[in-house]
Amino acid sequence: MTVSSVSRALSTSSVATSFAPYSRSLGVSPSKLTKSLLASLVTLSLMGAGVSAANAAQPDAAKLAAGVEQKVIDWRRDLHQHPELSNREFRTSKIIEKHLKSLGLEVQTGIAHTGVVAILKGGKLKGGKPGPLIAIRADMDALPVTEVVDVPFASKATDTYRGKTVGVMHACGHDTHVAMLMGVAENLVKVKDSLAGDVMFIFQPAEEGAPDGEEGGAELMLKQGLFAKRKPDQVFGMHVTSSMPSGMIGVRSGPAMASEDSFIIKVKGRQTHGSRPWNGVDPIVAAAQIITNVQTIVSRQVDITKAPAVVSFGAVNGGIRSNIIPDEVELIGTIRTFDQPMRADIKVRLAEIAELSAKTLGATATTEIHQGYPVVVNNPELVASMRPVLASVVGDNMLIEPGLITGAEDFSFYALESPGMFFFLGVTPKDTDPETAASNHSPAFYVDESALKVGVEAMTKVALTALKAQ
Repeated sequence: MTVSSVSRALSTSSVATSFAPYSRSLGVSPSKLTKSLLASLVTLSLMGAGVSAANAAQPDAAKLAAGVEQKVIDWRRDLHQHPELSNREFRTSKIIEKHLKSLGLEVQTGIAHTGVVAILKGGKLKGGKPGPLIAIRADMDALPVTEVVDVPFASKATDTYRGKTVGVMHACGHDTHVAMLMGVAENLVKVKDSLAGDVMFIFQPAEEGAPDGEEGGAELMLKQGLFAKRKPDQVFGMHVTSSMPSGMIGVRSGPAMASEDSFIIKVKGRQTHGSRPWNGVDPIVAAAQIITNVQTIVSRQVDITKAPAVVSFGAVNGGIRSNIIPDEVELIGTIRTFDQPMRADIKVRLAEIAELSAKTLGATATTEIHQGYPVVVNNPELVASMRPVLASVVGDNMLIEPGLITGAEDFSFYALESPGMFFFLGVTPKDTDPETAASNHSPAFYVDESALKVGVEAMTKVALTALKAQ
């Protein structure tokens, strides 16, 4: 609404009447004084905000999201039908690059192998000073999973993974993340003059982990200088989940997703015939003792009232025949924590228990720990400021604070650099119980596409709010 239209409305209201004593003393009509004062107030307000009157109102995120909804669905279906594994997202990155360039954005490609980054220049603050920079990230890679979902755009793709031919599927919803961020980028370009700052769009490869012997993901993007020229003031990310009904949003303040470290324990004994175990050292028995004793780390040795922790074994490899006690057994597992000191402590305890348990049986054990993703920590102040924004999109009853998630996410690397907020979008159809729905990473993982518009609106509104002139 313009100044003239507002003043016309107010000139016939009780406001004009209330100005009557002052208008008489000044020798002007009440309606004229109303218009004059209102125009002055609006001008001063907009000067303080550093934007023009035409851009004073925040754009309608819901309308913007509705305008790109079909595009987002079409992009998602195309990407879903043509998934690509980590560090191999060549087709995906080309599609993203083409779209971003069509929007007139500055685009950089080839970061961390296939990453794509674009910068949207918004408006300036009062006095010509540059506004803040926010970053929004979407991951691009698929998984070595063979799809069983019966949809027309189901993936039939295959690739080689660890030397084997495997099916490839967007079983974690990264296709939706890419499509939604492409939609958000289009929306924000349309209203760039209303943004008191800039936006960095990050399309990241290899969130699921780089192939063996390669680097990748958020850590490599940062290593290659993603934030070197200018570090974002805030960074945002969103992930779809089958654990919530379609259109629900979940965001948690503070620690939200676990750190992830993997380990390999090599237990060495001395091979002998299975009928004469006393002639050798049995690494299988030693490995069994290690597995049992490691369970006491979480149950007896760390303070789980402070934060949860998980130590799990995922593979036991050793031996080949029933009557041969082997030389070596390999144990593979994972550590999940929400507290950095606890994370470091568990690593020390794991190695000590493995070494001493093996030693009591005459074997040896060496432990290799491969540091993975840090804890995803949502900045409490940022979450507090954005929670009402998310609630305005979905309603209070559809905004929840989820429990701690023991899954890991390399968004955590960005949140170590800048205040971050990572939230979840439910995609399970409302006639399906999320408790029984196929989980992320399942070959039956299913996305209710009506949720995508909600995700686009939520992230668009978060960006508009973060870059709203004050």
